[in-house]
Amino acid sequence: MPAALPTVTVQNGNGATCQLPEVFLSPIRPDIVNAVHTGLNKNNRQAYAVFNKAGHQTAAESWGTGRAVSRIPRVPGGGTHRAGQGAFGNMCRGGRMFAPTKTWRRWHRRVNLKQKRYAVCSALAASAVPALLMARGHAVETVPEVPLVVGDDVESIAKTAKAVALLKSIGAYADVEKVKESRNIRSGKGKMRNRRYVQRRGPLVVYADDDGITKAFRNIPGVELCSVDRLGLLTLAPGGHVGRFIIWTKKAFEKLDAVFGTAAAASSAKKGWKPPRSIMTVPDLSRVINSDEIQSAVNAPKAGKTRAHAPLKRNPLKNKAAMERLNPYAKVAAQMAAAAEKERSAAKAKKVAGARSKVGEAFYQGMKSDSAYEGELFDNFAEWLHGKPEEEEEEA
Repeated sequence: MPAALPTVTVQNGNGATCQLPEVFLSPIRPDIVNAVHTGLNKNNRQAYAVFNKAGHQTAAESWGTGRAVSRIPRVPGGGTHRAGQGAFGNMCRGGRMFAPTKTWRRWHRRVNLKQKRYAVCSALAASAVPALLMARGHAVETVPEVPLVVGDDVESIAKTAKAVALLKSIGAYADVEKVKESRNIRSGKGKMRNRRYVQRRGPLVVYADDDGITKAFRNIPGVELCSVDRLGLLTLAPGGHVGRFIIWTKKAFEKLDAVFGTAAAASSAKKGWKPPRSIMTVPDLSRVINSDEIQSAVNAPKAGKTRAHAPLKRNPLKNKAAMERLNPYAKVAAQMAAAAEKERSAAKAKKVAGARSKVGEAFYQGMKSDSAYEGELFDNFAEWLHGKPEEEEEEA
């Protein structure tokens, strides 16, 4: 579960505790958080575009074909290096860019309301897991507990020195030191455009009433402040990464149930909204299956032969056993067909053999009567055809 503690101790609160709000039990969905952050992060962009006449402020025309040069438009005139140079194209010096940017680009994105609320609940739930905070880079090794809740008197602090002393007393100033060490000059042209430095994110201080707390914490590097009524995903999951280190005041922490609702009562600020719940309260499926409660209710394993899968269907036209199951007479019909085929083959062979012998014998006798073949060549032919002549005479 995202948060296993039923109560949270209030730091510097003389041992007071707070009930853990149910929003911290929401499922942690980094995929939803990342998708919603991608859309919301585009909504604070300002339109930009190149000058609409850039690269076209010349009367260039193509020279056409037949002059052994490319057909790109060329600057007219003479007496200067510029004359005859290619113009307009994105491959030309002084030409326009490819697909010039326009101010009417679709800069902003609409994100579904329930998706935004789901993402905020997931980001809040992730802020209660120390491993996710450390994976995101926050220095929370010296923090006594996560979520970190401080007393309501913090909201009335008006001096930065007292705010720094508070952060040191609860072990959260290490995260501020990490931010101060990470401050560097931005790479690129952004350093010329009033965003010269970049640095890491520090703790997020969430309050219920501003009695001076914003002025006290606003000048500490990396520290951000937000009202519990105005929690947004860009603040809870910068960069689309869950696990923001949050410092809550007691009043703001107790107000979360009213802002995001509970399983029993809907939110008073978000109409009809209740924090999302996990489909499975225990995601360890093997542990659930092997638990005593489940094993005592399921049937005992069946003994004997079990079929692993459905029987394989065989083609009766190719499988004799399958055909015999469908048609018991198929075996008899096949035997009868085989016997008839054998009889036809034998009769055909006998007929062909007899016909060939009579024809050959008649030809041989006629050849002998018409011509007196003698000699070694005739003897070889006679031996090949019907046997040696001497053997024939002896047989006669």
